[in-house]
Amino acid sequence: MSAAVAWDVATAPVRMPVRPVRPQLVSVPTGEDVVIRPAAPVRLTRAGRLAVTSTVALLGVVLATSLLSGGAEAAVIDHSTTVQAGQTLSEVAAAQLPQLPIAEGVARIQLANDLAGSDVHAGQSLLIPAVG
Repeated sequence: MSAAVAWDVATAPVRMPVRPVRPQLVSVPTGEDVVIRPAAPVRLTRAGRLAVTSTVALLGVVLATSLLSGGAEAAVIDHSTTVQAGQTLSEVAAAQLPQLPIAEGVARIQLANDLAGSDVHAGQSLLIPAVG
């Protein structure tokens, strides 16, 4: 005797897919019929209070550090000079700031003039910072 005979192997009825039910429109009151309810008060959880407290503390530390550090000092300008034809920034630094090493003189001139590199052109006016 086979298993097919021992068990009732009648085919199950085929189910047809059912269309999903679409939401129905609801009438919303307008005008004077609208009831305005007061909003519920905002409540912070323990994690929320911790986040707010740590953010305020961090901002306080950053503000205190920036106020106490004083920031970078602005360069005091001694005089200005005009770049001659064929002159490089290193030559200007050597001529105008002879008491400094050339690399430091170039760096100070770059900072005083907001130069991104060492490129200068003839006729360009450069501010020379004071040394000391």
